[in-house]
Amino acid sequence: MTRINRRALLAAPALAVLPRVALAQADQRPSITIAVQKVSNSNTLEPLREQSNVGERVFLTSMWEGLLGRDYSSQLETIPMLAVENRRISDSVVEFKLRPGVKFHNGDELTAEDVAFSFGNDRMFGPNGPNSGSTIRVGETNPTNSGKELPVEVPAVANRSFPGFEKIEIIDRHTLRWINRTPDVTLEGRLARIGSEIGSRRGFAEAASWLDWSRKPVTTGPYKVAEFRPDQSLTLVAHDEYWGGRPPIRQIRFVEVPEVSSRVNGLLSGEYHFACDIPPDQITGIERNAAFEVVGGTIPNHRITVFDKNHAQLRNPLVRRAFTHAIDRQAIVDSLWAGRTEIPKGLQWSFYGDMFIADWSVPNFDPAEARRLLREANYRGEPIPYRLLNNYYTNQVGTAQILVEMWRQVGLNVQIEMKENWSQILERSPTRAVRDWSNSGLFSDPVSSLVNQHGPNGQQQQVGEYANEEFNRLSSELETSTDRARRRVVFQRMLVIAEREDPAYTVLHQNATFTAKRKDIRWKAAPAFAMDFRAQNWGA
Repeated sequence: MTRINRRALLAAPALAVLPRVALAQADQRPSITIAVQKVSNSNTLEPLREQSNVGERVFLTSMWEGLLGRDYSSQLETIPMLAVENRRISDSVVEFKLRPGVKFHNGDELTAEDVAFSFGNDRMFGPNGPNSGSTIRVGETNPTNSGKELPVEVPAVANRSFPGFEKIEIIDRHTLRWINRTPDVTLEGRLARIGSEIGSRRGFAEAASWLDWSRKPVTTGPYKVAEFRPDQSLTLVAHDEYWGGRPPIRQIRFVEVPEVSSRVNGLLSGEYHFACDIPPDQITGIERNAAFEVVGGTIPNHRITVFDKNHAQLRNPLVRRAFTHAIDRQAIVDSLWAGRTEIPKGLQWSFYGDMFIADWSVPNFDPAEARRLLREANYRGEPIPYRLLNNYYTNQVGTAQILVEMWRQVGLNVQIEMKENWSQILERSPTRAVRDWSNSGLFSDPVSSLVNQHGPNGQQQQVGEYANEEFNRLSSELETSTDRARRRVVFQRMLVIAEREDPAYTVLHQNATFTAKRKDIRWKAAPAFAMDFRAQNWGA
């Protein structure tokens, strides 16, 4: 049970007990400290390696930027960032004009060569990637051979993020063309997603190793890395040549504080200015102190339970279907989330527009059907492991305990196995069966989530948990078809396969994120994991 310092919570309304914003003698901008449960799962700051909720929080909007971005002050619409203009040349080619005068953290100006490097083999796809020896400037070849060996996860992320990519063609210093091998109606969305950010070509070349680069990348964002202490903290300082104006904060320090109670008590005592990932049952208690508030809400991310269909008991899809019908999702939302989130219509979001399947639903709560499926599958109570992290996700352990009891009531013998990290969760073995995960809608099309995470290049198939021949064939069609009506039919069929016929996962609820802070700090929470500390979102 989470223990909060009640005396500090109820008896500390005076500003004397609140954190005073640190002031430097020569720089009157504030310095802030943020308590997070984790800074980085991979102990890197490279988005191609750190594709995570915690990574999005610390380096999107603060450090890394792409040609296009998402409007964190609104509903995450795609907006211009490092590119001021983009236009479609064809179904497979998009031309971009770069924002002039953008400075990297090392003082260099952003050019088309940096964009070509960022999507090149050296940083992204590996030595045998799609643009090996390809032309990046008319009449010139693409210089590669950086000598830096990429972690295997980096090309894997690149290939599922940009499966049709062929090359970047440079027109002039500030103009370039993205060229795909295949048609792709989602290119603009892909170039606004995490993993599409631009780094400095020279900064990468001068780094001693890929790990050195990944822990102090040279980027264009409003804040740059001062110190990264893996498993402890990340300190960012203002990049005063930022194209979007002088950053409003002198220094931002993210500190790892795994326990909720420690984050909250540190906020109340003045040690932290922000405390992240606050469970809903703590919000009322924190806000009893009039000096504090909790901000945030639902985000385009769904909490899911994932199946390894290679496990002896899960090979039969009837058993996995029984799992999905045994879950009373509304009970989880009501008991652990105080009704502050909702049950979505499967792995999709309404911002998909005409691709959204409005009459779809998650599997209904039907214990009798779950029991019938188990009888038909001839399941006889054999143990099924459930690999679990200690509250990496908000309410993760509490949710798992409720799920195990719901599954027990229909006859499923599910046993929790606590693990320390994601490597242990994903490790291949005969005991890998059920685990937790979350999926984000990275842009306004189904390929951003369903294909990105569960398709043939997605993590679930890459780690060997799932495969379905028809699903994979339809994934490729969804990525390359330009017929929107046909694409909608394909997407709906993929939902049927992955959520009902041959379940890869089952959606639990939409995720929500809540951040506690001093009420007199004027800052707006984004509808995402990312925390925005740019000028337009501070002091307004």
